[in-house]
Amino acid sequence: MKNDPPPGRCCVGGPREEQVFRGLAVGPGVVIGVVHFHDPGDVRAPEYRIAANRVTAEKKRFAQAVAAAQRQLNVLRGKAEKLPAHAGEELGFMLDAYGHMLQGSRLVRGVEQRIERDRINAEAAVRTVIADLAEAFASMNDAYLAGRADDIREVGQRLIRNLTKTTVKAFDNLPRRAVVISRELTPADTAMFDPQYVHGFATESGGAQSHTAIMARSLDLPAVLAVPDLTRAVRGGETVIIDGLDGQVILHPCADTLAAYRIKRADYLRGRRALTRLKDLPAVTTDGVAVRLMANIELPTEAEAVLHAGAEGIGLLRSEFLFMNRPDWPTEDEQYAVLRSVIERMQGRTVTVRVLDAGGDKLTSASGTSLPDNPALGLRAVRFLLSAPQVLEAQLAAILRAAVHGPVRILVPMVANCDEIRAVRTAAETVHARLKANGTPVPETLPPIGIMIEIPGAALAADALALVSDFFAIGTNDLTQYTLAIDRTDETVAHLYNPLHPAVLRLIHFTTGAALRAGIPISVCGEIAGDPRFAPLLLGMGIRELSMAAGSLPRVKQRIRRISHMDTEAFARRVMAEFDPLRIAALVDEFS
Repeated sequence: MKNDPPPGRCCVGGPREEQVFRGLAVGPGVVIGVVHFHDPGDVRAPEYRIAANRVTAEKKRFAQAVAAAQRQLNVLRGKAEKLPAHAGEELGFMLDAYGHMLQGSRLVRGVEQRIERDRINAEAAVRTVIADLAEAFASMNDAYLAGRADDIREVGQRLIRNLTKTTVKAFDNLPRRAVVISRELTPADTAMFDPQYVHGFATESGGAQSHTAIMARSLDLPAVLAVPDLTRAVRGGETVIIDGLDGQVILHPCADTLAAYRIKRADYLRGRRALTRLKDLPAVTTDGVAVRLMANIELPTEAEAVLHAGAEGIGLLRSEFLFMNRPDWPTEDEQYAVLRSVIERMQGRTVTVRVLDAGGDKLTSASGTSLPDNPALGLRAVRFLLSAPQVLEAQLAAILRAAVHGPVRILVPMVANCDEIRAVRTAAETVHARLKANGTPVPETLPPIGIMIEIPGAALAADALALVSDFFAIGTNDLTQYTLAIDRTDETVAHLYNPLHPAVLRLIHFTTGAALRAGIPISVCGEIAGDPRFAPLLLGMGIRELSMAAGSLPRVKQRIRRISHMDTEAFARRVMAEFDPLRIAALVDEFS
């Protein structure tokens, strides 16, 4: 971005020095506004023992708090209907998940058991059970699933507020161009924002995949989460800048910073208007090579953003959302209804559904069993599904039924050998035959069944796997993690995570060559697909399909339309001859 403001402090000697805080950029854009400090207040959960003859009454008091929470969710559903379509759908989906947690779930049963077994009051039982559940989710090796810990805490706080009769502080008397600063904000809080007044927000907590982050993007609000110590420095009524592009919060900025950020905001808005004009233009290089740009989505409500970005389809629909925040497995009918809604919304564009990618640590509440603890190297994804055929077959049946409403592909994660994909194909054929025999509408033939290439062994065996697959999708996030033996969620080694490492690039290059030799489609759907810097290298390797977050698509398209495919081929050969990651990064940055 040109005209970036200078980092650090200025206005030394003034009433208050400029302060720059850094966090996670989750809502794109820039806003210069006025601080509104929101203090939700700590809901103190008293803890005390209860007599044996009070257990029944205490459980009844808890049941009343649950019923009150359900009524509150119904009120919020009414608010959701008044929000912009995408934001309203997102909030509605979240409220449905909250509703599941309040209906005979592991949470509710756990609190009742704590009251009865430990003879403690309901507030203390809620606090203990919520802490255990949130810790389990937060430790998951998946950003989206780990983000569900915030949802569990929000439900717990709502129950404790109801038990203690604590009222919620609303967003009243806001100044114009208000920027809300708080320790935390729930999606329900963001639903109460009046867009005439609230122009952005920042919090000390939250993650990039949390529902609050998703709501920020849905409401198109600049937002920064996970900003350490922000609330200690903030004062209501002061000028603040929220930089949702670079993840910065600037308190009491000086005149130079304000001037620079006014330019940056104008540049951003001008650039966004220019990118919007690309929506209906093809992603074609200057010498006529077409690239198919698809979108990755976590939730059904993101389908609208996919269409708005001009994607040619969904290259990765993560199906884990169907299985979370509930005490049981979703039924075939439930899965079919959700998948059908997404496919119909896509209006004839291909939807690639990835079957469940979850390890034992993510599904114990549904399975009722204790499964191995190591999701990265243990019973995960296709391994788990093949060990639980009832789960796999219900999901395959739902996908096959939904496939009559539009083009579908089935993507199988974490495949390591040919036997695994053959077993999934056999299961699909069995389910297909059963549905046809029962008179259930399904396509005449199976949809394409493909493999997620994310294990180094699968990349090295790509020639063999290509013979039993209909397409490949390279998941560069896990491929990089496994190749370099680096947990990208571990802050002590995350800086070593590098998709430009020559070993990673060679695995991508070999996999691409295997797919091209076998004549099957291949895409990249990891984070590098959504980074415009990587587009020339991937095109030069032979990739013709990229799948990314919808918000990244316009910039990648813009990049593709400005480069020559012939140049990218020469560039890729030059990069693949290098062995120094720093030199490779420099070449990628220098390509124009």
